[in-house]
Amino acid sequence: MFENLTGALEAIFRKLRGYGRLSEKQVRESTRDIRRALLEADVNYRVAKEFIKRVEEKALGEAVLKSLTPGEHVTKIVYEEMVNLLGKKRKDLKYGPAPSFIMLVGLQGSGKTTTAVKLAGRLKKSGRNPLLVGCDVKRPAAVEQLRSIAESAKIDFFKSQEKTPVSICTSAREYALSSSHDTVILDTAGRLHIDEPMMEELKDIKKAVSPSETILVADGMMGADAVNVAKDFSAKLGIDSVILTKMDGDARGGAALSIRSATGVGLSFVGVGEKFQDIEEFHPERFASRILGAGDIESLMEKAQATISEEKAKELEKKLTKGFTLDDFLTSLNQIKKMGPLEQILEMMPGFSQMKALPVDEKAMGRAEAIINSMTKEERNSPKLLNGSRRRRIAKGAGVSVEDVNRLLKQVEAFRKMVKDLSKGKRPFPFQ
Repeated sequence: MFENLTGALEAIFRKLRGYGRLSEKQVRESTRDIRRALLEADVNYRVAKEFIKRVEEKALGEAVLKSLTPGEHVTKIVYEEMVNLLGKKRKDLKYGPAPSFIMLVGLQGSGKTTTAVKLAGRLKKSGRNPLLVGCDVKRPAAVEQLRSIAESAKIDFFKSQEKTPVSICTSAREYALSSSHDTVILDTAGRLHIDEPMMEELKDIKKAVSPSETILVADGMMGADAVNVAKDFSAKLGIDSVILTKMDGDARGGAALSIRSATGVGLSFVGVGEKFQDIEEFHPERFASRILGAGDIESLMEKAQATISEEKAKELEKKLTKGFTLDDFLTSLNQIKKMGPLEQILEMMPGFSQMKALPVDEKAMGRAEAIINSMTKEERNSPKLLNGSRRRRIAKGAGVSVEDVNRLLKQVEAFRKMVKDLSKGKRPFPFQ
């Protein structure tokens, strides 16, 4: 998520930090580079233009130009403007009197059905009692698909004999009242493109049940097209927020940066994978931090608390910051892996981009384990012993190259330093 944009921005900020003082020309060159990076990330042209205008106005101020750390000042300005662009504060869901309706809308293939189940699972975990309702009577087996996924996720599903979307929704309300379900999530019909019959159907449903939230589910990989879809739904139907799906497969992130400014409607969640738990709350300040390569400590801690016991977490932190060994490195990666896809979790760590090619997939993890298992216990406890001849022996025993061994050792040291800095409260970014 955001890999391309993050890499481009990090290179720009490194260049800025290399200047002792900044001239007006250097500021304008840097903002021009940032603008190019945004456009390459598929950020809406008008959004990028206005963003750069605000950054440039602040960066050309006397406080920045005369600062002894101008690069840090500019980085902080970009961060603050990016938070503003993304919506400043999190868009929380609204709930009306029980049963409260949440209506999911969007084009066919955007991921509404899986998102409905993911959202229901998240609400159930938070203490609500959700009921899933399939309203797509046009697409063959659409309702059955929702029922099947809901059963797999252990979420209650409403079975209806009604034939029209409106009658299904009104009968779902009666059922929810009698069964103590406080939240009804509607999975509505979509089309390959926006058409009048679909919009009329959605308007009829909205009028019948008065949802407390109407949420557009949009495919994040559509980039600028996702923004256009959001504009149309906002204008023709009225939406309260957007959930961007498939963000784990989008290295650009332009839609996330453009939607609020282009439509006036903010993001509430993002889908980051295929599993039921792969949905994240959208917090503007956290995502701005991720985009700038500064990680997302708050989300990381929340995931850790949900999957790793406090006792194990403290034990691991103690090892990593004091008696760090290569065995501890493997243990830490395996513990982190329990929190979700390893690459996504590590992206939440500040400075992760400096640890390129960290073993984040099964193949790389297997190679790392083979290398470490080819070492003696003494070598695993004290990597400083690993001279050239020892590294050649380890490489031969693990069936890898010496370069693979050297790379892993550099990654281990970078990982150790990062964890140590975090434990001391160090933050390498001026806005943290």
